Amino acid sequence: MGRYTRLREIRRMDPERDFEQIFRWLTQYEFPWDYAQGVSVAFLRDYGVPRISQLLDRTQEFERNGQKRYDDTVLLGHEMAADGFDSARGRAAARHLNRIHGKYLIADDDFRYVLATTVVGPERWIDRYGWRPLCANEKAALALVGHKLAELMGIPDAPRTMAGYEKLLDDYEAAMFAYHRVANATFRVMASWYPAVLRPAVARFSLALLDEPLLRALGFPVQPPWLRTLAHRALRSRATVVRLLPARPDSRPGLSRPRSYPFGHTLDDLGPAWAQHRPLRPLPREDTR
Repeated sequence: MGRYTRLREIRRMDPERDFEQIFRWLTQYEFPWDYAQGVSVAFLRDYGVPRISQLLDRTQEFERNGQKRYDDTVLLGHEMAADGFDSARGRAAARHLNRIHGKYLIADDDFRYVLATTVVGPERWIDRYGWRPLCANEKAALALVGHKLAELMGIPDAPRTMAGYEKLLDDYEAAMFAYHRVANATFRVMASWYPAVLRPAVARFSLALLDEPLLRALGFPVQPPWLRTLAHRALRSRATVVRLLPARPDSRPGLSRPRSYPFGHTLDDLGPAWAQHRPLRPLPREDTR
């Protein structure tokens, strides 16, 4: 398989019909590492909105079980997408996700914003640091996955296009970003992925990649220009190397290895322990006859 074989195929596909297949190729074969980094930045953006960060702070999920919280989010996304969002597996994962969120009173505006971070965050990261930019069909597929998630979670008025998600995210941050302290928990999780001796450098490198409005909202200092330039060039150099590598074969999807579950997991393992004792409810417009 050539380096651009999947891209040529994706360009021939119809995102409205094939968005799930495009999403799988994008996240597991073309950009698995970059997509994960974009999702990590999305976690941080959530902390820039006080109403969201206060809820996260109150639950103490990241403070007490930060790695598990991260792993659970990634795994629930994989469970929903692996066999298709409308498959039995996908809908079971969506019901479980809704059971977790059902404990809290969360405004639809906040749900839409968090959804926008998971759509726009990976798109902007890949366009900036991926081995190639996303094509129009890939961006359309990301947006349609976001809309499908909104449908399964009962979130009204979610966009269907990348432009719609970008406007939602930018407008919401312009109106809502303000300082809150709890992002440190996410940084501790991210730093723990590296040897202890490297963690201070990794933390500063990560900060150098974040935009100034986000840094101000998180209460972190803007890094000096030389470090920001170094971080950008380092990731662009990585992109150049990845571009020269052969395409990932179909037999080796780039799936993340959840650190919290070295011996495997079940759906009920994902999320807080109390979640499995809450009742499941039908998904929106699900036939319960």
